[in-house]
Amino acid sequence: MFLTGFKRTALCADITEKSVGKEVTVMGWAAVRRDFGGLIFVDLRDRSGILQIVCDAGILGSQFSSAEKIRSEYVLAVKGRLRKRSDETINPKIPTGTIEVVATELRILSEAETPPFVIDNDVSSVNEVVRLKYRYLELRTEELQSKLLVRSKLTNAAHSYFNKQGFVEIETPFLGKSTPEGARDYLVPSRVHNGAFYALPQSPQLYKQLLMISGFDRYYQIARCFRDEDLRANRQPEFTQIDLEMSFVDGEEDIMKVVEGFVKDAFKKNNKKLPAKIKRYSYQEAMDRFGSDKPDTRFGLELTDVSDIVKDCGFGVFDNAIKGGGSVRMINAKGFVDEKNPILSRRDIDALTDFVKTYRAKGLAWIAFKEDGIQSVITKFMSEESVAGIIKAAKAKTGDILFFCADKTDIVYDSLGALRLHLAEIGGLIDKSKYDVLWVKDFPLLEYDPEAKRYVAKHHPFTSPKNEDLELLDTVPEKVRAKAYDLVINGQEVGGGSIRIHSKDVQQKMFNVLGFTDEQIEERFGFFVNAFKYGTPPHGGFAFGLDRLTMLLTGTDNIKDVIAFPKVQNASDLMTQAPAPVEMKQLRDLGINIKEKTN
Repeated sequence: MFLTGFKRTALCADITEKSVGKEVTVMGWAAVRRDFGGLIFVDLRDRSGILQIVCDAGILGSQFSSAEKIRSEYVLAVKGRLRKRSDETINPKIPTGTIEVVATELRILSEAETPPFVIDNDVSSVNEVVRLKYRYLELRTEELQSKLLVRSKLTNAAHSYFNKQGFVEIETPFLGKSTPEGARDYLVPSRVHNGAFYALPQSPQLYKQLLMISGFDRYYQIARCFRDEDLRANRQPEFTQIDLEMSFVDGEEDIMKVVEGFVKDAFKKNNKKLPAKIKRYSYQEAMDRFGSDKPDTRFGLELTDVSDIVKDCGFGVFDNAIKGGGSVRMINAKGFVDEKNPILSRRDIDALTDFVKTYRAKGLAWIAFKEDGIQSVITKFMSEESVAGIIKAAKAKTGDILFFCADKTDIVYDSLGALRLHLAEIGGLIDKSKYDVLWVKDFPLLEYDPEAKRYVAKHHPFTSPKNEDLELLDTVPEKVRAKAYDLVINGQEVGGGSIRIHSKDVQQKMFNVLGFTDEQIEERFGFFVNAFKYGTPPHGGFAFGLDRLTMLLTGTDNIKDVIAFPKVQNASDLMTQAPAPVEMKQLRDLGINIKEKTN
């Protein structure tokens, strides 16, 4: 059926009592149909919400037969007069619950088969495989539509804010050169240049720096990025960044000020309240206190280093960890074993050992403070002086339990950082109505890769070292700090950036520390390094993860909820069945020789 003569006047839920008595035309999907003989009620749904349609045989006449045919998910066009509902039929659960449209004309624009699941506000009980196979149906739900509308608001806010701040929106290429130094690239074979490949961008990093060299003082774009890496729960092979770069910046604060302005603007437009002041932590402070470079500081349970207290304490696990260059740290879970209202049982405590083992820890020691005294299997191996020192450092009281991890310090951080979050969830310590926003800065510039037997960049090879640490590049590279900064919200990194190297000499030194030969530099980054010869301004930038930012604003913990057509854990699309085989002719055109399968 065609729309001839029909013109939609408003979205369903945009209609209010102000239009009572007026003729309206609405269109959408039949969500619910209730048949009372000569009277049929239809809940009509579009992306704005639900509006009740009244189909009265006495008013519709011959068209009432169309109303009798309506089933779930039929697409309808309805023309009618708006009226108020009677008091006893008001539905307070929806914005349009006090009004309804009495249909005078009705058209079925498209019929529908029975969908594989009921489309309502809660489809969480439906298997995710089924929902993703029929993603276009799941996208009809109010829950997913509301999340994608927030995402749309965010992108609109980005355009508005950065345009006002003097940024120029510039698109960078999808088809570029592979510069291996990070995650694996997605490669695209060239038909014209058989045997050669383009790489899809992991980020527009080199291009946006080249734009600064080109004289575009301020750049931004909503950039699609691609990384061929093992997927985690909240990681997708293709994702979106709000990407920006600025020239003639004096330091990190210039970038951070602009970024904070956008965050405040975006949250305000989505009716979310931010703390008045955004906190700042150095990387080392974040690791020492929270065991993470993306800490959630909405609760306590901070780490305490007790290495000096327990050194040579007599407990072999602690002594050996410290002698091996590691550390011993603890968390005081205050009140978790209070006998009147315990949060952890003995079985729960034992289960925590298995939990930390997934973070490479060999075990988890503990000391519980009960009404009848200390309970622990480790204190009998320790000197009284060491136990007393621990109690003082922890400010331990009856009902508290101390958890210890002893190992290489990076393992201790990972294990206790994860345990801290786990305990906070168990104990209900996180106020999820609040937003915890903070900066982490002064990251290490480099980290040593034992497999590659060389240093690798903590962020990327173009991050500038701190001015005062520059000389350490030649002597103790692992101590060099970077002019890098991450924005963390509720324990999730939502974006990061750095001041870039703009000196060709410093960039050359950085490449040398990373172990690149002149030939490798030329092969991978020749076009970029050459640009440095022609005048490069001081510059720096930042990139928001649009998907994660949307997750936080919509209160979901599943990244698939904020992406219209996501991939699953093995990077496949259940709806389109991508990736999929292609015709042999296409492969031959690309110079790719694969033997055809024979039965």
